[in-house]
Amino acid sequence: MVISMKDDVRSALYEGYTEPIRDALWGHIYLTPALSALTESPPFMRLQRIMQLGPTLRVYPGATHNRASHSIGVYHLARRLLAHLAEEGADSWLSPEGIKSFLCAALLHDLGHFPYTHSLKELPLEEHEVLTGRLILSEPVKSLVAAAGGDPYLTAAIVDDSDRSLEGQVSSSGKREGELEFYRRLLSGSLDPDKLDYLSRDARYCGVPYGAQDVDFILSRLHPHHERGLDIDSRGIPGLESLLFSKYLMYRSVYWHHAVRSATAMVKKALLGALESGIVSAEELYNLDDQGLFTLAGERDYPLFALVDSVRNGRLFSTAAEIPFEENAHQKLLNLSERLLMEKGLAGELSAFLGKPLEGDALIIDLPEPVSFECGLFVTDENCFFSEGSSAFKSSLVDAFVKSLRIIRVFINPVFEEKIKLYREDILQITQKWLHY
Repeated sequence: MVISMKDDVRSALYEGYTEPIRDALWGHIYLTPALSALTESPPFMRLQRIMQLGPTLRVYPGATHNRASHSIGVYHLARRLLAHLAEEGADSWLSPEGIKSFLCAALLHDLGHFPYTHSLKELPLEEHEVLTGRLILSEPVKSLVAAAGGDPYLTAAIVDDSDRSLEGQVSSSGKREGELEFYRRLLSGSLDPDKLDYLSRDARYCGVPYGAQDVDFILSRLHPHHERGLDIDSRGIPGLESLLFSKYLMYRSVYWHHAVRSATAMVKKALLGALESGIVSAEELYNLDDQGLFTLAGERDYPLFALVDSVRNGRLFSTAAEIPFEENAHQKLLNLSERLLMEKGLAGELSAFLGKPLEGDALIIDLPEPVSFECGLFVTDENCFFSEGSSAFKSSLVDAFVKSLRIIRVFINPVFEEKIKLYREDILQITQKWLHY
């Protein structure tokens, strides 16, 4: 029951939300007519043509949900989160324009996302948050955000915190009392609406039990803090532990499943080669949807684009070797160009052993990007941060999670499948020696 909230904040959070969207995960989600208009803009409609989990449907056929549905879910949870925090006292530093800007940022946070999930993430491209900020400040989105009651510059700055020039354009109401930094911490933090939605949504559509979160309980244990953004009390620790463990299980079973990594690595290798050789430019890859990416690859005469066609048709490279990542021993793999050279060298080593030439484009070394399970939330009644208190998530456990997930994999063209099965141990030994070279 909302009784102590400032009238203008209450109005911004509760009045005029008359447009329902039926969501498979959260049920009815209500938007204002102006926010609904944002979901009908061409940049947002592109998100309907980008699957949330890309190649994951090869393993979990139900994973056909898109980034538009996820974005609407993030908006829904962001509004619930902000309403709860306003009831807890955050209304003293919130402005109506800031609230609307934050809700627009939640709805539009993936506007610049690349197609085909994270296949393009490590490529020499601009961050998708930067592209999102740019789209928010371009028409028609800029005018639509303003019509929804938000400040387009504040909305862009909440999503893209790399462009300090945006902060100078934010309206005075958005800058008052550090409102911008507060919204940034809510939208991108240890316990944010993005994680709460994608873990639950991805688990639902993949048909696995790992990701579902008790959102009602988690929100009830959160408290606003002007500088830190969010605090939690000790009763909420199990809910946060559940979220972190769910994230670990989803990475282990879904996001970094070996078949998903194979498809991702194949597309990444093809696009990296195309970018370095000038076959495609970075600008051509921005604002594509999934089909647009495959069409672009099909239209260019470039040998490595055969990998993209293979992924599209379900012909994935086979896993030939798996090795735990060791930062000191495998430093060269962190550089994509160095990794390409190592792929050619390892292909040469294995060719003699396999009795058949193994070209450089028939072998891929895959290393997942860093993933974090750290949590910086402050536990109010324990007077310490999450990892320092009663939680089981100490640094040793977090390190063990990361180590178990970050696996180097060598993928080889499936025409060598029988040889791989026959000589798997030998291939592993050769690979281990080569990667430590």
